[in-house]
Amino acid sequence: MSIWSVLSTIGDSLATFFAGGREAGKPPEKTVAFTIAMIALSAKMAKADGVVTQDERAAFRDVFHVSEADMGGVNRVYDLATRDVAGFDAYARQAAKLFDARADVLEDVLDGLFHIAKADGVVHEGELAYLAQVAGIFGFAEADFARVKARHVRLPEEDPREVLGVAPDTPFDEIKKRHRALVRQNHPDRHVAEGVPPEMVEIVTRRLARINAAFDRIEKERGA
Repeated sequence: MSIWSVLSTIGDSLATFFAGGREAGKPPEKTVAFTIAMIALSAKMAKADGVVTQDERAAFRDVFHVSEADMGGVNRVYDLATRDVAGFDAYARQAAKLFDARADVLEDVLDGLFHIAKADGVVHEGELAYLAQVAGIFGFAEADFARVKARHVRLPEEDPREVLGVAPDTPFDEIKKRHRALVRQNHPDRHVAEGVPPEMVEIVTRRLARINAAFDRIEKERGA
């Protein structure tokens, strides 16, 4: 039985399943608690602008690959999450608790939520506010959230240095060091070796592409 098919057994409340925390012998990303937290955070994020669209549901399936056979259970939890008494902050705290100091996985989650937020072509103010609050619960500083946001929200004055998380006046040698460190940290092979689910590896792959594109732009700007 897949982790997704377990969801078909959930009744009219998520509380019993959600409160379970870690499951013996399982990495946190393969537990029912994490799965429910991800569905709930995605559903409540989609609701942040007032309307849950089919594009956002499809974007969720892009991030978390679910078979047609298991989709019924996932949709049930997704719909419950939009009306359950537990707020999004409870789900965010549960995800943070499951991963403790593993900020890399929590950054994967933020990237996945941004992917869903962009599904209708724009990240709305309500969605940005929601994502900023989730990031805060995950333990990300404002500068870290700005770095993640810069990979997804393109502004006319976008600075590629923000994507790399460096200050505008950072020397190029330091930027190169930062870029190399980010490449090591976000290389898909590293995440595969740690047992991260395939859909999360895809998120990391897209993230690395944005990091490399930002560094390439900085090189071109300075004529390197």
